[in-house]
Amino acid sequence: NLQVHVSAAMRVLIAARPWLRVYTLPSYAPELNPVETVWSHLKRSLANLAAGNITHLAGLAKNRLKKMQYTDGLIDGFLKGTGLPPP
Repeated sequence: NLQVHVSAAMRVLIAARPWLRVYTLPSYAPELNPVETVWSHLKRSLANLAAGNITHLAGLAKNRLKKMQYTDGLIDGFLKGTGLPPP
């Protein structure tokens, strides 16, 4: 939603090009991004843990991500939850 993209000058430039189609997308749509669901799931799994240092926290996060990778149907569920067609 940068103002340059929705300015009067930009509308004139777009109108001068009949072949050009412009679609205004939401500025942030986490429900369309399966990665947001992955991070949300990861954060919930780390919520009640107390890591001693950043190295320990990184190891815990890596462990949880690896576990998610091998949990049947979990990643497919994140993709399906967006409602977008499969790749």
